[in-house]
Amino acid sequence: MLALSCSSGDSPSDAGPTDFQIQVAQVGADAANPHGDGSGKVILTASANNAVRYAFRIGTGDLIDSQTGILEHQFLDNGTHVYNIAAWAYAQGGEYVTKTVSVEVYRSDAAFATLVFSDEFDGEGRPDTQKWHHQIIPPDHGSWHNGELQHYVDRPENSFVSEGTLKIKALKEQYTYNGSTTAYTSARMNAKFAFTYGKVEVRAKLPSPAGTWPAIWTLGADVNETGNFFGDQYGSVGWPLCGEIDIMEQTGWNKNGTISHFHWGDLITEEYKEEGGELPIVDAAGEFHIYSLEWDSKNLKAYVDGKLVHNFPNGTYRPFNKEHYLILNIAMGGNLGGTVPDDFTEGTMEIDYVRIYQ
Repeated sequence: MLALSCSSGDSPSDAGPTDFQIQVAQVGADAANPHGDGSGKVILTASANNAVRYAFRIGTGDLIDSQTGILEHQFLDNGTHVYNIAAWAYAQGGEYVTKTVSVEVYRSDAAFATLVFSDEFDGEGRPDTQKWHHQIIPPDHGSWHNGELQHYVDRPENSFVSEGTLKIKALKEQYTYNGSTTAYTSARMNAKFAFTYGKVEVRAKLPSPAGTWPAIWTLGADVNETGNFFGDQYGSVGWPLCGEIDIMEQTGWNKNGTISHFHWGDLITEEYKEEGGELPIVDAAGEFHIYSLEWDSKNLKAYVDGKLVHNFPNGTYRPFNKEHYLILNIAMGGNLGGTVPDDFTEGTMEIDYVRIYQ
């Protein structure tokens, strides 16, 4: 914690809160990094006798209410900067005290050098439950969005680790969940890790059969989609306000190309927007390729084997400056899967590793 300056004032009444204290802790600060770990995050803690609620103002921003007196904030300006933070403590009758502190914070997008989440899939059997959650509850009235034709399940037939890789397998079989029957099963895996900014690398082979729609993608952790791992832990704004990053998608009718796409709702107007790009690929099913994302406060860049697919500019009113989580799945049919041939039996996405750096 580093508070460079402090000033305070009281409301006219003597009945207001007393012994008002503010602590500002830069996340990751230590002797070598006194202004934080480069994330730009600070944790504010306000306390006072007789206080029933608190409020904060970061710089000249809006007043932020807090019942607990604890607030986490992330500064997005690169470099080391001094910021003013004002806080208020309120008594039951409305009396208040106020205090202002200044804090020096370091923020950098420079390098993605620290491995913060990974799975090398070196074991045998089911995926690691400490790292992965199977999303199996259909969120769209007993079905899945986008006209998908499968149920996602948590079974060894559809997701397993063997010989150093994860296999996600779509199968042709009748399957009923809560009275809803589909002709296909597959797996949809949520990483149990939410992160803001970083580099994602997934080395994978894609399914070859027509009608399969493999995807490596993220949703904002505040989506609160039915059955996802995080629930409403980060909020409940829904889609598209949560933001969606499609690092890699492949259609069911073109197995010689991949898509990288971005979907979002404008945080001011709530208008739905989307953009993206495509890239040809050779032998996506027979050879491993590296699908990656580099994400910071300025840009989101999607690559295949180091070749840029699309450079998406980040911005204040886009939902890409907050926590997202990674999803791996194969859908059947639907918007990008298209028609599934009658002779389809199975299709597999094989994943060598997943790595996230910050």
